[in-house]
Amino acid sequence: MNHSQKRLAIKELMDASGIRFGTSGVRGPVGEMSRTLCFAYTSAFLNAVSATSGAVALAIDLRPSSPEIAAACAAAIAHAGLEVDYCGAIPTPALALYAQSKGVPGIMVTGSHIPFDRNGIKFYSPTGEITKADEDCICQAVVDVPEGGLTSRLPPVNRSASQDYIDRYLRFFPPDCLSGMKLGFYEHSSVARDLLQELLEMLGATVIPLGRVDEFVPIDTEAVSDDDVQLARRWADQHGFDAILSTDGDADRPLIGDERGHWLRGDITGILCAQYLGALAVATTISCNTAVELCGSFLKVLRTRIGSPYVIEGIDQLVESGARNVVGFEPNGGFLVGSRLEKNGRTLAPLLTRDAVLPILCLLSMAREKGCKVSELARELPARFTASDRLQSFPTETSQAMLRELAASPEALAELLAGLCGEPRSLDQTEGLRIYLANDEIVFFRPSGNAPELRCYAESTTQERAGLLVQECLQRMNARLASQRPVHI
Repeated sequence: MNHSQKRLAIKELMDASGIRFGTSGVRGPVGEMSRTLCFAYTSAFLNAVSATSGAVALAIDLRPSSPEIAAACAAAIAHAGLEVDYCGAIPTPALALYAQSKGVPGIMVTGSHIPFDRNGIKFYSPTGEITKADEDCICQAVVDVPEGGLTSRLPPVNRSASQDYIDRYLRFFPPDCLSGMKLGFYEHSSVARDLLQELLEMLGATVIPLGRVDEFVPIDTEAVSDDDVQLARRWADQHGFDAILSTDGDADRPLIGDERGHWLRGDITGILCAQYLGALAVATTISCNTAVELCGSFLKVLRTRIGSPYVIEGIDQLVESGARNVVGFEPNGGFLVGSRLEKNGRTLAPLLTRDAVLPILCLLSMAREKGCKVSELARELPARFTASDRLQSFPTETSQAMLRELAASPEALAELLAGLCGEPRSLDQTEGLRIYLANDEIVFFRPSGNAPELRCYAESTTQERAGLLVQECLQRMNARLASQRPVHI
């Protein structure tokens, strides 16, 4: 071994830093994402996908910490004898599409929707987002890291990735399909804020930009803040939009508001998008609205664990079983195309990563074709409504221990839910604690895979009831933590 290098085990770096794989990519506090760690993770990824020659596509979101992390990734790419194909600040699905079309690995530096003081790295093989098996391989790797030279100047931006992404949708959606629509675009710090506005205007829409900021703002499409709820309603009242649109930070999750400024739930967006595309088979997570089965639109529905790698595994299973027109989606609204789709003589190639732009365009086009308002798109779906929110700064280990106690103690569970909902009928501990209630409601607690947060999802027959269940259950869990009751692990 060259004495100017040191051998580092990824598992030891994970344990020391807390930077590990979550539901998609490695993530953690920016202060722990050292040059050494980012270099090592990138080296392990390149080894896992057997990248020995050619280029690696690299892109970033708009977090202030992303360029420095990308510089460490670029140094590892160069150290491996590969070329850095730097695509600049672009949506994650644009990076994935470009890597797929060029047949090269891809690296996206992004923390997606997680808090400002955290960041992450997502990895892509030439066929799409890496699998859980790839993640395991990376975690077990031992890599050589130089004693110095752990950052590299990023080369000039190659804008081909952005243009290829725009062209993907210009080829699939008819010209001027959005003509006459007046759309608000909530820009905040979304990496898609310029690209998506350009695309919407090229398809004929009039777009009014809203809420652009210079600092990074984490937008969680599964737990929209009260401020953003009120903002959308004020904008709708003020401008008379046909819809208000946004994405999370790296634009792999959409946020779609109707003409009244009411944000649509991501799983309803996913169902409607799948219907518009003529999907016959769907892979989605266990936390998704049961309307996906009850609507009767799909021949097969496969439920998975939470996280896009698991949804991708589900898509692969459906494709291998012979299913056609396969898609996947998550309750956060991120949508995946699992097989070649055709509509009105236009085709859409698979893209195995979450995408925010496709569901936005599908729902807008669906409203135009049906001649209805965006708020009316879901009126034919079964009356099942979901809500979700989170408790932040809630340590993952604490969440896990509390949920184990509740699952093991019918008395503790009954006390938690007393006077709120029906008796528990069954439990599912696949991902946290999913409680099926005798009155056909569902409450689901889950420690976040990306940050120290406890998430709660609920499903009921009205939106108001689902929201009440979430808020009351989170308050009770927070009170349970504050009471410092003994937790039996």
